Amino acid sequence: MELWYTEEHSESVRFSIKVSKQLYSEKSEYQQIDVMTSEEFGTFLTLDGLMMVTEKDEFIYHDMIVHVPMAVNPSVKKVLVIGAGDGGTVRELVRYQSIESIDLVEIDEKVIEISKQYLPFTACALEEPRVNLRLEDGLRFVRSKQDEYDLIIVDSTDPFGPGEGLFTKEFYGNCYTALKEDGILVNQHESPFYSSDAAAMQMTHRRIRSFFPVSRVYQAHIPSYPSGHWLFGFASKKYDPLIFDAQKWNSLGLKTKYYNTDLHSGSFALPNYVKELLENNLY
Repeated sequence: MELWYTEEHSESVRFSIKVSKQLYSEKSEYQQIDVMTSEEFGTFLTLDGLMMVTEKDEFIYHDMIVHVPMAVNPSVKKVLVIGAGDGGTVRELVRYQSIESIDLVEIDEKVIEISKQYLPFTACALEEPRVNLRLEDGLRFVRSKQDEYDLIIVDSTDPFGPGEGLFTKEFYGNCYTALKEDGILVNQHESPFYSSDAAAMQMTHRRIRSFFPVSRVYQAHIPSYPSGHWLFGFASKKYDPLIFDAQKWNSLGLKTKYYNTDLHSGSFALPNYVKELLENNLY
């Protein structure tokens, strides 16, 4: 008997992967957690039936959520990561020796435990000394912070369930307060392709730009995510992400599978339909 993982990308579109073996399945206090293996995508993690990480294409997401802001401000020293219990974002951040501390706030301890056990390709740096793990709600955590972080990365699930609070106007306002005067906020911005995802993207962008003087959107192609066309948000009190020192980042000698400084600039060049979604969403 064949086993398939199937995810609804819209009411009329489904995405399926043939599963070789189910490695783990359990409902935590917060969500359903499943880990499976497949011939095409390797080991992958789903939460509440939605794809989070696959062994084959996770590098795209983690390269783009980390290296874009780090190239804009390579002097970042203190980072807050909200979500990201699989560890991929932390894995990329610890490659920067200039970073002094990374506060990782994950609400579901089980995600971290399972990632360490089944996803060593992403979870390999979670015990690095600069990483401070906080098992709590990111929305509550950031409320008490002021002028503390150079960079906040919101590596959240979709805007419902445990991650719902990380898409609110209150949360983005608290992130603004928690950042230093030249701070950067980067978040996964959903997809612009299917209507329900596009609506979530528009809502997120509208709320972020109500606080930050600089608010841009950039893109990547992630095959296992809905439509494959995925967006990230870049917001800052000071930095325009298109003004950066490519030579300085390249001099670090970091080997990446997806990100490079040519792609950095190109990723902010958006298709017309995405521009229209953003421009029609100003108020």
